[in-house]
Amino acid sequence: MLPSALVKFTKPLFQHRVVRTLLTLLLAWAAALVCIAWRIPLPWMIGPLLITAGLTMAQGPTASWTPFRCCGQWIIGGALGLYFTPQIVSLVLSLWWVMALGIVWALVLGLVFGAWLHRMNGAGGPLHIAGLSRVTTYFSSPIGAASEMTLMGERHGASTDLIASAHSLRVMLVTLIVPIGFQWAGLHGIDISLPGPRVLVLPNLALWTLLTGAGCWVMVKTKSANPWFIGPLAVSILLTANGLSQSALPPGVVNAAQLVIGISLGVRFTPGFVRLAPRWMASVALATVVMITLSGGFAWGLSQVVDLHWATLLLGTSPGGVAEMAITAKVLQLGVPIVTAFHVMRLAAVLLFAEPMYRWWYQASMD
Repeated sequence: MLPSALVKFTKPLFQHRVVRTLLTLLLAWAAALVCIAWRIPLPWMIGPLLITAGLTMAQGPTASWTPFRCCGQWIIGGALGLYFTPQIVSLVLSLWWVMALGIVWALVLGLVFGAWLHRMNGAGGPLHIAGLSRVTTYFSSPIGAASEMTLMGERHGASTDLIASAHSLRVMLVTLIVPIGFQWAGLHGIDISLPGPRVLVLPNLALWTLLTGAGCWVMVKTKSANPWFIGPLAVSILLTANGLSQSALPPGVVNAAQLVIGISLGVRFTPGFVRLAPRWMASVALATVVMITLSGGFAWGLSQVVDLHWATLLLGTSPGGVAEMAITAKVLQLGVPIVTAFHVMRLAAVLLFAEPMYRWWYQASMD
């Protein structure tokens, strides 16, 4: 009687969003501490991601509060901007042609990824999924702008659940495989750029917070992509490049931001995720591993003609998300501004070219 009565009493409690959010934060914090003890890279993001994803798929009482996630992106975007000193801005600008090659690489990789998904899962494919359309496989494949690709796919009549699941799985796998692989290989601490400010200056921090917050507001109001990351990043770069409002962030703030971002990634893996076309997920997982490997080869080739370490170039050209790869670069000290610039430029290119390329590549072939 007691166990059943206890379950009857606690079940409504765990269904309350505030309780679920607090419980998720506590479990994520504990998972991060375990990762620190086990010396797993990016413990404040990987630990929360894994524990939250596992519990969510098991129908556990997890929740991610959107304002927490937005604040986490705000902090990470602003913190990355502190690396963009005048010297680093000059270096990034001098590498424009390398970043242009990175954009072409990402666009081509996305097209090949989409063709693979359709060949494997489309009509006549070995993993045939009934009713799978080219528009679904196409918008599942661009490297970046996951939320925007889901919305674009919806406008063109695609299966948004397949698109969202493909992007979520790709980002999670890259976030796990690349940092762990780098740590195993001893690739860390080779950043050619100087770290951000190390001294906490409260007046400067207050002004920095106000101005980067204004950047968020402008980006949100203009309905720009990834506004809570790009807005603070842009403002922070402008301030740092001009020597204004320089201050370190309080200890633990960046860790907390990584924690809530890890949670926001983990809660995407709902119980339905496990049941969602396992063959589709298997093909996405295999393709993601292949894309990481190919990006490693591409990065190594670039490193032969430009004075950058191939690990930094791999982070910049890998098929991961902008925030996750930038955090990886920051924690492992692997060319933070270079990696950030690569991913921001790629994000802009994907948003600009995704729909025109769809019309040219697929609609023209169907006419």
